[in-house]
Amino acid sequence: MKNLADHDSFVDGVPHDTFAHMRADHPLHWTDAFGGQRGFWSLTRYADIMAAQRDAATFSSAQGIRIEDQSREEYLARRTFQETDPPDHRVTRRAVNPAFAKPVVAQFEPLIRDLARDIVAEALEHAEFDAVDLIAKRLPMLMLGRILGVPENDLDWLVERGDALIGNTDPDFTDTVIDKVDTEAYRMMPFRSPAGVELYDYAEDILTGAREVDETGILARVLRAEDGAIRGQEFKNFFCLLVAAGNDTTRYSIAMALHLLTQQKRLLETLQSGQVWETCADEFIRLASPTLHFRRTATRDVAMHGQTIRAGDKVLMWFVSGSRDEAMFDDPNTAHLDRSPNRHLAFGQGGPHVCLGMWLAKLELRCVLEELASRISGLQALDAPTWTRSNFICGVKSLTVRPILK
Repeated sequence: MKNLADHDSFVDGVPHDTFAHMRADHPLHWTDAFGGQRGFWSLTRYADIMAAQRDAATFSSAQGIRIEDQSREEYLARRTFQETDPPDHRVTRRAVNPAFAKPVVAQFEPLIRDLARDIVAEALEHAEFDAVDLIAKRLPMLMLGRILGVPENDLDWLVERGDALIGNTDPDFTDTVIDKVDTEAYRMMPFRSPAGVELYDYAEDILTGAREVDETGILARVLRAEDGAIRGQEFKNFFCLLVAAGNDTTRYSIAMALHLLTQQKRLLETLQSGQVWETCADEFIRLASPTLHFRRTATRDVAMHGQTIRAGDKVLMWFVSGSRDEAMFDDPNTAHLDRSPNRHLAFGQGGPHVCLGMWLAKLELRCVLEELASRISGLQALDAPTWTRSNFICGVKSLTVRPILK
């Protein structure tokens, strides 16, 4: 079994064999202290993860949602509403939920389709190209600008900073790799990353009015909200969260879909049949599950599977494992684009922290695939994909392909 605390265990992709073994024989698994961090429990079965998601009183988000140990001071400086429990969580959630509701997101569909059409057309002008760079990365980036209300000219810089932030364990994204160098100077920054300093400065300019944002964007909306308005340090952390999570997870979901299209020709044929557009996005996202886990902290002793989680212990809910649980999903490691219902865990369903951007992510993925499927008869991988070095956010980092045009 691979050590789930070690980011190097994920450099060749998610170690699904390890998770399968844990689901079967060690559904509550203890990982010893590693890399200066305390040990933790792992939940890998769907039912256990759902139970923990629904019990915020026992499995608290209010001490951090990643493996990293933080002092109380660090936690308070860096927390977002993701790292709070009800009822506090609901206050901020009410302020931001309306902007990401399904009917609101649906209004973006014409724009998303136009962007997807242009992105795919430009990519297919190349005989060979990196599908992550030219397709998977671009649409989430452009939509991020629309959602936030920031200038398009700033997007490349913002996404680069977001990659450095959430990719703080990958030397391709940052020179300040958290488990390789001393990051003490940045301990008050999100992800202990120097990119946090730059993003904080950008957010400060928005707060002071030195940098204008579109009045229809989410940033302007939360600043003028009467109930649950976000200000000061909370706004800076919220901004960093949107820049990082609002781009990377959708990118890696699209990248996984493209990777699977190169591996299984039948998937493209199934898409082109036109019968699975309502269900295919969820299936690709289930298999990608780019946010691998969220951590909780036990508030009391809990007996489970013959062992005892002690109050104060860290407990990781491995969404990536639960979404491939054989007890919940038939043939879980194979893409069935007509799978329905598809109650995967990739968006953290089942509890108060369900992903804000899930409707947007599904719509972006569907639009990209529709545009691509209408133009190609095949997609060949020229090299093996590369994967992010991270046990938190994992996905296809690069994928060189050759399209076969219709």
